[in-house]
Amino acid sequence: MGYLVYFTIARADTFVNSPYNQRQDAFAKKVVRGDITDRNGNVLAQTDVAEDGTETRVYPYGSLFAHVIGYSDTELGKTGLESVENFELLTSNAFFVEKIQNEFNGTKNQGDTVVTTLDADLQQAAYDALGDNKGAVVVLEADTGKILTMVSKPDYDPNNLAADWETLNTDEENSPLLNRATNGSYAPGSVFKIITTLAYMRQNSDYPSYTYDCTGSITVDDTTIPCFNNTVHGFEDLRSSFANSCNSSFANIGLSLDLAKYKETAEDLLFNSALPGVLDYTKSSFVLDEGAPVSEVMMTAMGQGRTTVSPYHMALITQAVANGGTLMEPYLVEQVTNYTGTEVRRNVPKSYRRLMTSEEAAQLKEYMTAVVSEGTGSVLSGRSYTVAGKTGTAEYSLVDGEKTHSWFVGFTNVDNPELVISVITEGSDGSAGGKAVNIAGEILDSYYS
Repeated sequence: MGYLVYFTIARADTFVNSPYNQRQDAFAKKVVRGDITDRNGNVLAQTDVAEDGTETRVYPYGSLFAHVIGYSDTELGKTGLESVENFELLTSNAFFVEKIQNEFNGTKNQGDTVVTTLDADLQQAAYDALGDNKGAVVVLEADTGKILTMVSKPDYDPNNLAADWETLNTDEENSPLLNRATNGSYAPGSVFKIITTLAYMRQNSDYPSYTYDCTGSITVDDTTIPCFNNTVHGFEDLRSSFANSCNSSFANIGLSLDLAKYKETAEDLLFNSALPGVLDYTKSSFVLDEGAPVSEVMMTAMGQGRTTVSPYHMALITQAVANGGTLMEPYLVEQVTNYTGTEVRRNVPKSYRRLMTSEEAAQLKEYMTAVVSEGTGSVLSGRSYTVAGKTGTAEYSLVDGEKTHSWFVGFTNVDNPELVISVITEGSDGSAGGKAVNIAGEILDSYYS
């Protein structure tokens, strides 16, 4: 009896969603796969039924939602929300009399509708702003964890999946099937200074008294770390070091840290551990053991070294800062309804974990505000909305010239945070460190206009 309850009730959706479960075919014989919509009712995925009963899964927005909605194909399987919500989409909660009539007539019932938290207009704005860049954008609500936007490029059109499959599956240079938002594994560059700053604050109660005289670079044991463009920042405290994204100062900070406690802070922020959410993701990695060489410590403190993170994970860390230290559980489904709109179930915001104290979050918020008011993110100042954030430039190649990833993470309406945004672009030349912050500005302008 215990097994019966476990498999048929407690874990029913998990096993129905499994690609190894052949019961999916039985569900599909009785139910027309339901729709997936955005939060405003725009249809993102639907099943068209021809007169001869042939069913075709259609994606009205083409490649716009390719990675987050995913695809459902009889031969190629399922990804994204098409996979996660398979149970709901192949379940019909139509009025029971209608279901009886359909059963009698040998007609399929219409599957339920999955109403997502996604916003088609904001998704389009992010897609357009990212342009031809390889990269990703994640936008979510600061106080609820609702994911409003998830864009990854290069992309593909799920309407042409079967025809394009061989090309998509062998394109190693562009990896168009990869959801870079959740599965991208990048050097974080200077956005990691959020974590380094928190570690320093925790290890030094007198952190407001920190000072450093930046001469444009720092050299320790034959390792030289330059500031971006060899800028000489001069005399700095912790706030201005953060606002100016001073590599020299943060390399200096890294050398002062207890590495075991540093790692503990990173893991408090979910490095080397599971992340909340329903989509497949790649774990972020923080690797810095006691006894690590000076060069590795200095590089790690400024976001290089062996540290890797996804845009999604950086969005979660930023959301916790905006939300007073508490990470809300991110979610993509607002509600499930039957095909006529009657609610079947609804998701509500809930806390996932406290990542930092409210005092720590408030201090990081102040430093992130300084980035925009007077530092490297000043391009976002003077708009109709306020922004706090952190820019980042992460070097990853010295072949044929320096190549970098450009990062920006932040949140809007600083006094009462509303939107959290994480942006990365890949493969910029060394002078394009501000690309991500400009993209973020385009997206946020679109939303607030």
